[in-house]
Amino acid sequence: MSASGVATSSGIAVWWGAIRRDRKALAGSVILAIFLVIAIAGPWFVGDPTAPVGIPLQPPSADHWLGTTGQGQDVLAQLVVGTRVSLAIGFAVGFAVVLIGALVGVTAGYFGGRIDGFLSLLFNVFLVLPGLPLAIVIAAYLPSGPLTLGLVLTVTGWAWNARVLRSQTLSQRRRDFVAAAIVSGESSPRIIVREILPTMTSLMVAQMIGSTVYAIGAQVGLEFLGLGDVSGVTWGTNLYWAQNDSALLTGAWWTFAPTGLCVALVGFGLTMLNSGFDEITNPRLVLERAWRAHLIRRGRGATRSTPVVMDRG
Repeated sequence: MSASGVATSSGIAVWWGAIRRDRKALAGSVILAIFLVIAIAGPWFVGDPTAPVGIPLQPPSADHWLGTTGQGQDVLAQLVVGTRVSLAIGFAVGFAVVLIGALVGVTAGYFGGRIDGFLSLLFNVFLVLPGLPLAIVIAAYLPSGPLTLGLVLTVTGWAWNARVLRSQTLSQRRRDFVAAAIVSGESSPRIIVREILPTMTSLMVAQMIGSTVYAIGAQVGLEFLGLGDVSGVTWGTNLYWAQNDSALLTGAWWTFAPTGLCVALVGFGLTMLNSGFDEITNPRLVLERAWRAHLIRRGRGATRSTPVVMDRG
């Protein structure tokens, strides 16, 4: 195995060890892993989600565990197949948003001057524009489908990440290790990729998790409003057809409650994972946890008071 492979394996082991020690991160990882397994393997074990299989609006039974929709389709099959599409859109948008934000924000912070002025003006314009109304307008004029939704959510969601990473780059730009890299003759792209970006890994991971939560919620919301491909099977279209079939008025809770619960659980799992990452990587929180552990070992209760070191000399 190469040195880079060993370093990557070691880094993954360190992250996994930290996640296992943090209850929030571990709980979020377990919830997310369950949904990923459902998204990858689940569609192989359910039937065609668009095929009529029974009486419309049939409640949960032994034949159909989550009942049927207003068109007589199996709710469980639609829920499982929709998990794959919705999670794929969410993670793809989360990755794209952070990638674009990193490219624009780090470039602006590192080069400064006119480049910084132009790029800052660009993402400030996107920050001023209201995200959801802009997404609704763009989605209404583009062909419906998952790619369109992914494009719309990426266009409306990258600017905040760019601004945060620009401010971090401005701070890192003045550090001694960057000055040493410049003096040694390294190129600007190499300094950005090899020196600056690795120091912001935890921040970008947190940004990706937060952007994924935003993307899943926005995708479900836009499709619920009928701005997606309503002929497809996703969590958003499940809620769209439940609304069209007047599920609330008829009391057919099984057509929308399982989907809403899955959206809430994925959002909760990602939020817990994000909170766990913050506790793992935030130096202040790490120091606070170490101080509490020290007090417990000394037989003293961990309080929220600020520790004070007294000089007895």
